[in-house]
Amino acid sequence: MPMYEYRCTACNHEFELRQKFSDPPAKECPKCAGAVEKLISSASFALKGGGWYDQGYSGPGKEKAPSCPATGGGGCAGCPSAA
Repeated sequence: MPMYEYRCTACNHEFELRQKFSDPPAKECPKCAGAVEKLISSASFALKGGGWYDQGYSGPGKEKAPSCPATGGGGCAGCPSAA
């Protein structure tokens, strides 16, 4: 269930509520029973790392993986010197 942040318009008390998407928004402050407004906050996750875009779709200027020195070919999978 998502967490929602609220601020009381009367006493400026800020609080969080864990609510279902189907629950109605909070209407009163738990401290003074004043009216509250829902706050907009930043997302709680961040996408980090290269991911699929940098690994295959970033454009023509990307570097290729080094070739295997033992075989002179592509990757070292199955290469005797990789074992």
